Amino acid sequence: MHRLFISDLHLDPSRPDITRAFLRFIDEQARSADELYILGDFFESWIGDDDSSELIETIRSALRSLSQPESGAPTAVFFMHGNRDFLLSEAFCRSCGMTLLNDPSTIELNGVKTLLLHGDSLCIDDVEYMQFRKMLRSAAWQQDVLSKPLDERRALAQHLRMASKEANSNKAQDIMDVNSGEVLRVINEASAALMIHGHTHRPARHLIKESTLPAERIVLGDWENSAIFLRSNKDNLSLETWPVA
Repeated sequence: MHRLFISDLHLDPSRPDITRAFLRFIDEQARSADELYILGDFFESWIGDDDSSELIETIRSALRSLSQPESGAPTAVFFMHGNRDFLLSEAFCRSCGMTLLNDPSTIELNGVKTLLLHGDSLCIDDVEYMQFRKMLRSAAWQQDVLSKPLDERRALAQHLRMASKEANSNKAQDIMDVNSGEVLRVINEASAALMIHGHTHRPARHLIKESTLPAERIVLGDWENSAIFLRSNKDNLSLETWPVA
């Protein structure tokens, strides 16, 4: 089975080059795959399904054409929330032909039990962020935000983005990376031999030597300068770079 894994595109009207790159990725890479997994931060922000823009409709149409093509074999598309698009609903996923996954989720990848995450839940050394994450994932907080007028939500999203950039600029880089002990705990708890996640924008492959099973952690990359994605085909796993421009 041919599978592709991506994350951290941060699609936004201010970056039409990334949108164009994703549309090319669909045509040149994803249409030949059996499954596409989008592991969070697909959009730079998501303030509710009632928001409307040319970008959103373009992406919805492209995903639907991938998962429900008029001709040819469909590509099954799976989506997992990130820390930017956690308000994206299951109803929107269905309108795109996507299946919403829990974070974390497990799949069988070439006979290997594999744990999929966005990755932010592993960054427990960033105590400030983890407290903020708990609030954002609260059903009560989300319900309160979604009840506000659209313009107010847009302003809130802008404020949160600015606050996040300012906070991150004052933190040590290692604090914003995953905690190795938490990685070990989570993969052992799942009895998995492979972990795939994004979020940190640090694409790499890491052996987890201390795990109960011989295990590996694969980190997906963001699409800032080039698209970095994981390809799984038969018994081969490759972390690949694809041009954005």
